[in-house]
Amino acid sequence: MENKTYTRGLALKEELIRYRRQMHQNPELGFDLPKTTAMVMEQLKSFGYEPQRIGRAGITCTVGQGGRTIMLRGDMDALPMAEETGLPFASTNGCMHACGHDFHTSALLGAAKMLKEREAELKGTVKLLFQPAEETMDGAADVYQNGILENPHVDAAMALHVVHAPLGTAGYTPGHACGSSDVFTVTVHGRGGHGAAPHNTIDPINVTAHIILALQTINSREVNPNEMIVLTICSVHAGSAPNVMPADAVFQGTIRTMDMGVKTYARQRFAEICNDVCKTFRASCDIEFIGEGIPPMINDDELAAEIGGYIDDMLGEGTSYHIERMTGSEDFSVFSNDVPCVLIWFGTGSTEEGYAYGVHDPRVTFNEDALPMMASVYTEAAIRWLSEHF
Repeated sequence: MENKTYTRGLALKEELIRYRRQMHQNPELGFDLPKTTAMVMEQLKSFGYEPQRIGRAGITCTVGQGGRTIMLRGDMDALPMAEETGLPFASTNGCMHACGHDFHTSALLGAAKMLKEREAELKGTVKLLFQPAEETMDGAADVYQNGILENPHVDAAMALHVVHAPLGTAGYTPGHACGSSDVFTVTVHGRGGHGAAPHNTIDPINVTAHIILALQTINSREVNPNEMIVLTICSVHAGSAPNVMPADAVFQGTIRTMDMGVKTYARQRFAEICNDVCKTFRASCDIEFIGEGIPPMINDDELAAEIGGYIDDMLGEGTSYHIERMTGSEDFSVFSNDVPCVLIWFGTGSTEEGYAYGVHDPRVTFNEDALPMMASVYTEAAIRWLSEHF
């Protein structure tokens, strides 16, 4: 039987593609999203909303009135990487929507339009959140600290995220779904000088190399092997010439776990190892974490099963399915400690379908046929959940 929501979503496809391509050509980072937020605000007002800014760069609004509240989240920020897709609407500013946040925001705008059109049917309230700074893992915390879960109080929340998988599939993990994240920057301070006289210097590159090797023992020797922990260093920078010893070296990376106790322990040991290795070699270091980091993402079993059922009813039995937990992180997890949440990974094309690359790759492309599906999933999930929990 034809589904009313999906039929309307399909009718909005070209409009959603326009939103997506506008964002894709103009990617912005972190909390610095002037073009993106202006576009979102403009569209929401044109649909009849009165959107409000929240925190440093978030946008929120509601549709419906009274009853319980379900929150739908879409993130807006891009990554600091040059695009290599060759698409006619590719970014040229050195940044890229390589994680598909342009899809998330565009789909949520589509849902906003459909929900406003059907406001009289709502058995409660839908709160929309357009969130900044997911990639830096501090956007959700910012809107959380500024009261996004209140006024009205949020009773449940969901988010969609694109994934390299067959078009139109919806995967989720009951319970612990994604890892925590602690993002670090360490600056090792030595003493610079001539490369031919290392005895007159304190080599920060040598110290950094020893720290990097020593940190791997947190994973291999200090945490129960039954627990998940990933400590990865993705950036190392030092020096500017082959014969000049630099004074400093900088490395950056992340720690991810599925357990808050392991998270706390890993941060503590990280700092101890960095500081003590530096002392061994007469160096010092500054350690910077982005805040307290984010907790693991926990999907509420009951909510996940409900939303999965709504998706199957609309897009076909078996569309939603269980997937293995991911070691990657999603700062939607910040909300999952307070209210029942579900994060769903929505397929936007597999290798077999001609989409060879996954997210965070400069060559990644996504099937835009997913946009009306995602907008419809947001809309149907909100309408159905409110009708079941009025």
